[in-house]
Amino acid sequence: MANAKKADDYRSLDNEALNEKISDEEIRLKKTKFSHAVNPIENPLSIKGMRRELARLKTEQRKRALGL
Repeated sequence: MANAKKADDYRSLDNEALNEKISDEEIRLKKTKFSHAVNPIENPLSIKGMRRELARLKTEQRKRALGL
C-alpha cells in the first residue's frame, strides 16, 4: 500500500520537478554509498530503500517518455 501512495505522489509532479527529484536522489544515494564505504552507516538497509525510491522515480520518468 505504501508503494502505491508513493507512485501516486510521483505522478502528481511535473516533468521538471520529477527530473530535479531524480537528480537529488542520485546525489543522496552516491553520498550515502561513499559514506558507508568509508565508515559503515548504522542502517545499511537504508541504501536499499534509496535505490528502490530512485527506481520508482525513473520508472515514472520512463512511462512519461513512452506516453503511457
